[in-house]
Amino acid sequence: MNSRVTMGLAGLLLLGAVFFGYWGLVLSRQPEPAPPAQPVAPRVVEQVTSNAEDQTRQPVVVLVRDVPPFVPLTAADLALEKLRTAPAGSLSAIDQAVGRTPWRQLSAGTWLNAQSFETGGTLARMIRSDERALAVAVDEVIGAAGQLSPGDYVDVLLFLRQDTTNPQQSAQIAVPAMRVLAVGEQLGLTNDGQPAAPAVTREEKLKQDQRRIAARTVVLAVPEQLLSRLMLATQVGVLRLAVRSSDEQRLAHYWAGNEDAIGHLDAANSNLFQFTQLALGKAPRSPLAQGGGPRSAVEVIRGNQVSQQTP
Repeated sequence: MNSRVTMGLAGLLLLGAVFFGYWGLVLSRQPEPAPPAQPVAPRVVEQVTSNAEDQTRQPVVVLVRDVPPFVPLTAADLALEKLRTAPAGSLSAIDQAVGRTPWRQLSAGTWLNAQSFETGGTLARMIRSDERALAVAVDEVIGAAGQLSPGDYVDVLLFLRQDTTNPQQSAQIAVPAMRVLAVGEQLGLTNDGQPAAPAVTREEKLKQDQRRIAARTVVLAVPEQLLSRLMLATQVGVLRLAVRSSDEQRLAHYWAGNEDAIGHLDAANSNLFQFTQLALGKAPRSPLAQGGGPRSAVEVIRGNQVSQQTP
């Protein structure tokens, strides 16, 4: 073998050694770890969710602190909250309330509407224009064993005892279907269907219920035409409040908002003994004495006892 062939083989071996050495060096190197995937920022997810919810919510103006009456509202008193369901008639922009003056004290967290700036106290906002709020003294017997609640409807019963000016005792419905506005300090709903008093905690609610049971006054919504009648009834006899069933849905329009209201008033007038007679000390006579029975009946008076006898 000549020297040229030997040199060629040596060159090939050298190139092979270099190639395999480089290949082994490449294989021996550890691959660099891939950069960790960047996690999705929670704030981005929250922001997307918040934006989606904001599109379904509606702005409502609420108070951030208690506001006294007769003081104009400022922007510092107000905040804009997003609610899923906006209350009917609520304000949706802060400039709608800035500068306006409430006529009663408003508590923090109250949402504002047009009624927030109307005049009148709590009771004035619980009755209609043709009604009057009248307080009646009660006890555990007159007030249905303390179980009356605002929103109930009651019949006012009048009992006349037998005495020297009233020889015959009687009982009658003085005024039917009176709406109970308040029992003691516990109030019902205003005309717009909102609670007249702010929401309270569970403990305060239990205390209110206890005071309601022990209440000694009840406020009734009395039609204007029957106001003097009820006032006179409280003076001439003993009252009882008879609770009516909640199934009587017509009671809400018994005296107003219904064409039958005039008929109800006429019926009350015809069924009630005339208070002019009661005020003069003249008791209503029995049907027999008024000619409704047999003409042969004889009225027999023994002391303060009156009876009808047929000979």
